[in-house]
Amino acid sequence: MSTKAPNPVDKYVGSRVRMRRIMLGMSQEKLGEALGLTFQQVQKYEKGTNRVGASRIQQISEVLQVPVSFLFEGGPSGGLANGSGFSEAPSPSYVSDFLATSEGLALTRAFTKISDAKLRRSIVDLVEQIAAREPSESR
Repeated sequence: MSTKAPNPVDKYVGSRVRMRRIMLGMSQEKLGEALGLTFQQVQKYEKGTNRVGASRIQQISEVLQVPVSFLFEGGPSGGLANGSGFSEAPSPSYVSDFLATSEGLALTRAFTKISDAKLRRSIVDLVEQIAAREPSESR
């Protein structure tokens, strides 16, 4: 049995499904029930191990309450030429990588609940100051 690496687009779409599912506070089991699948199948989609067909992508986007394009935004082009309908200025990959972590989602969820713009700005300033003190090994 050959162990083929998942396609980067499949992995990316899976990570977007996972990110949105977690943002909604939905378990893999609940998403699976809504799609008529087991949580293991959802897990395979999220890891990019199994490809998601077009009709299933549409079904997932409806359950997760996002347009189909959300699942592809900022992802690898998969060999498509520019201007193919994907976002014109994709977010840097570190943004989607961050949002795919539980810490990134928790921070984003909590930050967006803060209604005071000055307080939000102060938090950003604080985090930037902390980051500036860190060794610049990966910057």
